[in-house]
Amino acid sequence: MAFKHKSVLLDETIEGLNIKPDGIYVDGTLGGGGHAYEVCRRLNNKGSFIGIDQDAAAIEAAGTRLSDFGERVTIIRSNYCDMKSRLHEKGIDKVDGIVLDLGVSSYQLDTADRGFSYRVDAPLDMRMDTRQTLSAKEIVNGYSEMDLFRIIRDYGEDKFAKNIAKHIVMAREKGPIETTGQLAEIIRQSIPMKFQKMSGHPAKRTFQAIRIECNRELEVLRDSLDDMIDILNPGGRICIITFHSLEDRIVKGIFKKNENPCTCPSTFPVCVCGKVSKGKVITKKPILPSEEEMEVNSRSKSAKLRIFERV
Repeated sequence: MAFKHKSVLLDETIEGLNIKPDGIYVDGTLGGGGHAYEVCRRLNNKGSFIGIDQDAAAIEAAGTRLSDFGERVTIIRSNYCDMKSRLHEKGIDKVDGIVLDLGVSSYQLDTADRGFSYRVDAPLDMRMDTRQTLSAKEIVNGYSEMDLFRIIRDYGEDKFAKNIAKHIVMAREKGPIETTGQLAEIIRQSIPMKFQKMSGHPAKRTFQAIRIECNRELEVLRDSLDDMIDILNPGGRICIITFHSLEDRIVKGIFKKNENPCTCPSTFPVCVCGKVSKGKVITKKPILPSEEEMEVNSRSKSAKLRIFERV
């Protein structure tokens, strides 16, 4: 299957980057290269672009899409949490802009054997990087009932998390849960029918929660943002697109902390903690997709773009 993914908030992200033609730009979630292509198109021969992704299919697709830009483009297979060290290996300590388009790509959702979708029966997987050992199958069959409850409650924000976790454990006692179809049916049986009719597919939230846990998505984001802000040149910007309230909360909080890191009590007449602002939040409120974009691309409906500029 060809790697297809419609870039969300594309124009808004490119505008938000405030691209300098001779700058250095990084996309930490390269995907099919949609945002990357528009960045590269605005660079001159002195500019450079580094694309990072942990998915082999994304690397291959983006390499083809960006081939016309030649030596201006470097593609690295890695997780964006290693961005600082991987750039350092290339002799790059500072950059002028960073893009993160978080969440799962359309390709990953639509490729059945990747095991991300609850709509088709396939082996349980959900790994964004197929080199890692932990998969959805290990989580569903190996986590305790309490841990399953925790991730479905916290990452899926499902009010039936306790019942879903209980039913998963009951089902696996009869034999391992190996496919997305099996798991989706167990979840369906865990949620009262009257609620299923009101809130879309009953498995959506649990599948999201297991995917987030499998790929350590929130942990990686939380542990990476300060480093990414640190490697920005003065005037450089980081643009982050989130699709989940927990992701957005992390981004909002870390941007705010980097804008105003002072920990002094409000009663102090002057700051004595010595913590200095690293920049400013450009988006006091997140940028949302237009009505037109949401009509064309339904997966953009939950997207939010936040932008931070280094000083």
